[in-house]
Amino acid sequence: MKKILLLITHAGALIVGVALGIYMLPILVEPEGPAAEAITASQSGALFSTEFKRDLKGSDFLHWGEGRLTLSASQAVFDGELSPGPDYYLYLVPKFVEDEAGFLEIKSQSLQVGSVKTFGGFILDLPPNTDLQQYSAAVVWCERFGEFISAGQFRN
Repeated sequence: MKKILLLITHAGALIVGVALGIYMLPILVEPEGPAAEAITASQSGALFSTEFKRDLKGSDFLHWGEGRLTLSASQAVFDGELSPGPDYYLYLVPKFVEDEAGFLEIKSQSLQVGSVKTFGGFILDLPPNTDLQQYSAAVVWCERFGEFISAGQFRN
């Protein structure tokens, strides 16, 4: 009986440890984000902007984003916060979606802008010759776990 109890408690501790490691590692290795002045300066040439909100259908207490995303002809600039996690990417998408199923339906028609490494704001260069008129929204997506983080619509 003691061996079974020991096995259960040790397995539980191992599972909790692995889960905490997966959650904490991106926080521990997060590079320094752009300074507030750099974000403000980069937002000055914005053509479009949108708000990411925490209360989207696909967001939850571990997967959320809150803040303002602006798009210029050459950059995507986010001023806000994202829940920490591994392997986040910003996508430009042809229509607004607010959950995992909606994004998976249009992922093949979407443009992967770049990897998001910081959770307190980011500046990403758009791929060359990006036509913003082909897209109406942006999504932050976790590639590793296939999780929807947040989204915002910048054009109808």
